[in-house]
Amino acid sequence: MSVCVEGNVLEELLKLLKLEKIEENIFRGQSQDLGFGNVFGGQVLGQALSAASQTVPDGRQAHSLHGYFMRAGDARKPIAYTVDCIRDGKSFTTRRVVAVQKGRPIFSMAASFQIDEPGFDHQDDMPAVQGPDGLEPEIKTARKLADHIPPGIREKILCEKPIEIRHVNPINPFKPEKRAPVKYVWFRAIGPLPDDMAVHHYLLAYASDFNLVGTSLYPHGHTFWEPEMQMASLDHAMWFHRDFRMDEWLLYAMESPSASRARGLSIGRIFTQAGRLVATVSQEGLIRHRPQKDSH
Repeated sequence: MSVCVEGNVLEELLKLLKLEKIEENIFRGQSQDLGFGNVFGGQVLGQALSAASQTVPDGRQAHSLHGYFMRAGDARKPIAYTVDCIRDGKSFTTRRVVAVQKGRPIFSMAASFQIDEPGFDHQDDMPAVQGPDGLEPEIKTARKLADHIPPGIREKILCEKPIEIRHVNPINPFKPEKRAPVKYVWFRAIGPLPDDMAVHHYLLAYASDFNLVGTSLYPHGHTFWEPEMQMASLDHAMWFHRDFRMDEWLLYAMESPSASRARGLSIGRIFTQAGRLVATVSQEGLIRHRPQKDSH
């Protein structure tokens, strides 16, 4: 029996992030198993932002979020999201969201929303890197390396994905080399999306958790795939600067300014193909190396 999602995988992701309203300011989201047993952090980010967005007055868009991952989520169980309506001001709206599973909080987030307002405008330039055309899709690369993927999760990894990813400067995850902590990735949804900006925001939150924490391992020549590595997102922050579409190519430019005390900090900037800076992301992740003890 196939473990892959049957049908349109993008529609399934949109359904996953839309949530079910079960009470005033309380929502329920199903969980997605990407093959590792625990809930993918991006899923919780996207669902929490979706929950908050559904309680916000019309005409206000998310401009920032700050979240903390407190416990690993169980991919076999649904998650309840409780939204605390902190403030509705003239220009800004503030929400706090707590994600609960098995009676315990697994994630908390504060998010802020703003009316559309004109103001000063400047931005960083987009890095001069190769565009997405001609780059190999990540799923194609994974299929070439299928024999190295542990059998228990191989089929899940090789399933069709709703977000297409193409690496500008790829590494072999099973034969890593030490390099500068800089990574460039193009990504987009695999099909057309609705015009609702909230959908694009929570889809971007979902996608922003891919690849980011691993950037902090580049200088050390290690990757997520090593049995000795324990990795997890600890916190995640995002700032939305300008409008964008998730069904058009976006460049994720990532770098890691620091790693210490079993934690790695990564910063990401997200640009449209035309060079508009649409979001900035920061994340600290657990990068704990536990070498196997010699049995002799």
